[in-house]
Amino acid sequence: MKYSSEEEQQLFLKILDPRVSDDPYGFVMFNFPWGVDNTPLANHDGPRKWQRAQLLQIRDTIYENRERINQGQEPAMLKDATSSGRGIGKSTMVAWLSLWNMSCNIGSTTIVTANTETQLKTRTWAELGKWHSLAINGHWFDRSALSLRPTKWFAELVKDQLSIDSGYYYSQAQLWSEDSPDSFAGVHNPHGLLLIFDESSNIPKPIWTVSEGFYTEPVLHRYWLTYSNPRRNTGSFFECFHLQRDIWVHRNIDSRTVEGTDKKVLNDIIKTYGLDSDEARVEVLGQFPNESESQFIARDLVQRAQQRELNVDEASPLIMGVDVARKGRNAGIVRFRRGRDARSYPRMRIKGKDNMQFAYRVAELIDKYEPDAVCIDTGNGTGVIDRLRELRYRIVEVAFGGSSTRRDCHNKRASMWADARDWLDHGCIDESQELADDLIGPMYTFAGPDGDQYLLEAKEHMEKRGLSSPDDGDAFALCFAVKVAARNIPSLSFRPPVVVARDIDYSVLT
Repeated sequence: MKYSSEEEQQLFLKILDPRVSDDPYGFVMFNFPWGVDNTPLANHDGPRKWQRAQLLQIRDTIYENRERINQGQEPAMLKDATSSGRGIGKSTMVAWLSLWNMSCNIGSTTIVTANTETQLKTRTWAELGKWHSLAINGHWFDRSALSLRPTKWFAELVKDQLSIDSGYYYSQAQLWSEDSPDSFAGVHNPHGLLLIFDESSNIPKPIWTVSEGFYTEPVLHRYWLTYSNPRRNTGSFFECFHLQRDIWVHRNIDSRTVEGTDKKVLNDIIKTYGLDSDEARVEVLGQFPNESESQFIARDLVQRAQQRELNVDEASPLIMGVDVARKGRNAGIVRFRRGRDARSYPRMRIKGKDNMQFAYRVAELIDKYEPDAVCIDTGNGTGVIDRLRELRYRIVEVAFGGSSTRRDCHNKRASMWADARDWLDHGCIDESQELADDLIGPMYTFAGPDGDQYLLEAKEHMEKRGLSSPDDGDAFALCFAVKVAARNIPSLSFRPPVVVARDIDYSVLT
């Protein structure tokens, strides 16, 4: 022991106080000597802003899960992915979270891996060693080359006071083999499990797949955190931001926005290679590499539309595009465009259990915004269209596979996306990352009798590449399905009032 028995007991109680144990940020502030003279942290007052935000995200997850348990529900697992440029302090976060899980979730298991053995041993675990030596309770644990385990006296204390055996109570740097992914299989621990992938862009899919089996038990503390520079636009890390973006909390961090990074080095990369080069995107911006030659909409076209100054044109018609949720999807998308403005009206995600709920919510939005045209895809939206027409709303049916309105496009979907692409050169869109990803995601081939018509990549093929179905992009493209003049009278004013059943449960997330 470092302190007397009484002092150790007090330290034990302070760290297990929910104000510390349920708050990783509170733990980091309590456990390390911030601003203390003659320590490496003498000139530091706490985590960087992005680190604090992620620590608080975990705290909020714990609070929400405790509330779910109180209501008789199962706690939710947190999947959290961070893509960034270089030097933002990812390995430091890994060290803090490992020490927090060991200190505050007594008996839990922490597994840390990285893209290479060298990265794991010389960087990730070396950083853990640095913070372990600074921790106020560092003497609770013994560190070896690849593990952190409770000291003998602390293990006995835990067993005596909490009746917890220390057999699965450790933090371990675990190597992996793509040829033998089952050797990476983890444990099932009722006290909690924290799995961390550091520099994970090059960790192969079989390791990600076997890791899913770590979390089959609905315990309170279940966390899967992954960090990397975004070096590949394929693979499981890429999918966290695309195909699986609805189930991962995800963030992209520009290294220039982070305190303590060398801005000159970062700006020199941009100066040398260009802001939209793959070198700048990966090493500085925390964005995935650029598009391929067959990408239908270029990234810089989307970025300019996001940054362009908005001039509102109230005289232009308001078009509403509705992409109805496909089977297996939990939300559909609604977008609006008025002339060159697709920014002022908020994007809507409509969540509902069936077509009736969806139709009622679309009806409310029509009543609220009074669009001059409402365009809905017939592929998944037939039931919604039928119900809205029963309620006497005018709806424009859009068949994505139908005839094109452009000579250079093979079908209606391609022609809408082509019109949207042309419009982006002078229009304004919001800064939604989901919309940007959807717009730059699809590739194209050529079809038609002469092989000279654009054919947009099918959603199913995009999902095979690890991209999310571009539902947001399709809703936006539907705003180009028809050409219509604005009306001077309130839209669809002849409709009878819409009565929404009180027992219908739906929600809209902006």
